[in-house]
Amino acid sequence: MSISTDDNDKILFVQTGGTIDKDYPRSTGGYAFEFGEPATIRLLDRLQPSFAYTVATAFQKDSLEVTDQDREELATLIGKASESRVIVTHGTDTMIDTAKYLQLAKNERLLKHKTIVLTGAMRPERFSNSDAPLNLGAAIAAVQLAPAGSVLVTMHGVVRPAQEATRDMETGQFK
Repeated sequence: MSISTDDNDKILFVQTGGTIDKDYPRSTGGYAFEFGEPATIRLLDRLQPSFAYTVATAFQKDSLEVTDQDREELATLIGKASESRVIVTHGTDTMIDTAKYLQLAKNERLLKHKTIVLTGAMRPERFSNSDAPLNLGAAIAAVQLAPAGSVLVTMHGVVRPAQEATRDMETGQFK
């Protein structure tokens, strides 16, 4: 099977941090998780996809530390990218906020014709019981099937437009 290199078929994966990308501490005596290479790289290596892709890092932050300036930089990175399909891995606490920011930004600039899907994980990809593989897989399907110009959130087997995405803060489930 040949892999298309047309940028309309290529998917851009953008790392922003969050639980999906957290890794065990590399320093001795470290107790907090650290950010390392994008979890997407390991997941795609296992998948061996038949589509072309690029992986980029916008920033590596816990989502509670993401600012509107970070969101603006993310929007700029996406806008400048040649790919029309984009998956953003993001922390779950403010993922919906970032999706809504990108939804508003898409009307103002080069994001108009981009299909953007945000996803993440409740447990780091490094954990054997992580939800990262399922969530990334759902994002890959969604970004290929959604109409151009869509901004979606996909978590827990649910895909919703940014403006309709909600989260039950008691259970942590996205709806």
